Amino acid sequence: MKYCCLFVVFCVLAVSCANRAPQFSYEPVPYDLDVPVFPDSLNIPADNPMTVDGVRLGRYLFYDERLSGDTKRPMSCATCHKQQYSFECGTDVYEDGRPVGNSGKKTPNVMLPLVNLVWNNSGYFWNGYINKENGKNIETTVVMSITASHEMDGDTATAVKLIKKDPHYRELFYKAFGTTDINIELISKAIAQFVRSLVSFNSKFDRFMAGEEQLTKSEMRGLMLFTTEGADCFHCHGSPALPLWTTNLFMNNAKDIDFEGQNDRSAVTQNPLDRGKYRVPTLRNIQFTAPYMHDGRFKTLDDVLEFYNNGLKRSPYIDPLSINTNHGGMHLSQHDLNDLKAFLFTLSDTAFLHDERFANPWIQ
Repeated sequence: MKYCCLFVVFCVLAVSCANRAPQFSYEPVPYDLDVPVFPDSLNIPADNPMTVDGVRLGRYLFYDERLSGDTKRPMSCATCHKQQYSFECGTDVYEDGRPVGNSGKKTPNVMLPLVNLVWNNSGYFWNGYINKENGKNIETTVVMSITASHEMDGDTATAVKLIKKDPHYRELFYKAFGTTDINIELISKAIAQFVRSLVSFNSKFDRFMAGEEQLTKSEMRGLMLFTTEGADCFHCHGSPALPLWTTNLFMNNAKDIDFEGQNDRSAVTQNPLDRGKYRVPTLRNIQFTAPYMHDGRFKTLDDVLEFYNNGLKRSPYIDPLSINTNHGGMHLSQHDLNDLKAFLFTLSDTAFLHDERFANPWIQ
């Protein structure tokens, strides 16, 4: 009887210890984006504030190939979103900019760079399908990426099981969220925090604006073309005063006259006037984010400039700010195009492309 009682006491103590909070500290420290030159309208959900440990956990998960939930078909967010291409896939493997998912299906559009998304309040993806109005945000895209056939083609339950098997995550989750209960909601929140931390603000042009570096004569002439109606880029991509280099709006930029079968902005809004409208992508690191446009039709930046110079097509859905459409393009000289391209290259932030804070933590 004595031994039976001792056994019962032991079991009670064991259960008590198992339920006790682990010996990890939970002291959430707000994550400081430290970019005062940018707009302060941050898209951060109230239920997922950015913290140092939340971003750290998200970084591990972003690069974890077990996220696919299939050890025979490992895939992480970083499998396609590569830092050296501003978190696009690049053209080394997929020349058309459309990766192939685990099912063998291609993504419907080329990738958008994961940079400065924390200031995007108008919706994500090329057509803005993910937006706050329909209750979707970056957190939503994590589940979509795991389950979509043209991406990881997995399921969240098996992904969670594989993540749980790694004892390394027990402390990371506790420090990030105050719990060791690993679930898909917290996985999504952590990855979203990391993605919001992907901030670029150290290009040559940023340093020029800060008075730390000078532009060449060619780059300065390109800036003048960009910010005037000579090239008329600023209407869509914004001005140097708001250096995101995108308005985060959706515009029809005169690429097409036939919009049948396009998954454009009108597919979201059901407004026929939104035909042919797609997100205006950021020009940050445009040097490294080929191919260009939602369908990757232009392989080089020179192709893009030639399109805007001589290839604009009129339709009833052209954005009224696209003033060059009426005469088919900018019609700049080759010298002007070279200057414009030189300016666009000043928007390259190579420090961002090699920043260890955003790199794979599993191999460091």
